[in-house]
Amino acid sequence: MLRAAAAAFDALGAGPWAERARIELRATGESRRKPIDAIDTLTPQEQQIARLAADGLSNREIAERLFLSPRTVTTHLYRIYPKIGIKSRSELAAMMAERPF
Repeated sequence: MLRAAAAAFDALGAGPWAERARIELRATGESRRKPIDAIDTLTPQEQQIARLAADGLSNREIAERLFLSPRTVTTHLYRIYPKIGIKSRSELAAMMAERPF
């Protein structure tokens, strides 16, 4: 919501308000995410794992579904997060929810 407000203020030329929205956004602890297109930089398997993790499946459940070890799923997620500029599963879920399918 704050990210959208900052973008709206920028579009309206209200720089001080946009900066205030960004300050509030940083105060929430939310990290700066890369654009949704960053998901396109993931391999097909990384995209599949990201989608399942965003849907709320545990690493074990993802592993069983994809015939992988839980450790492999953990490793993929470890590599996915910095590629798309996130730090948590909840940020992953939010980013994937914004992505049209």
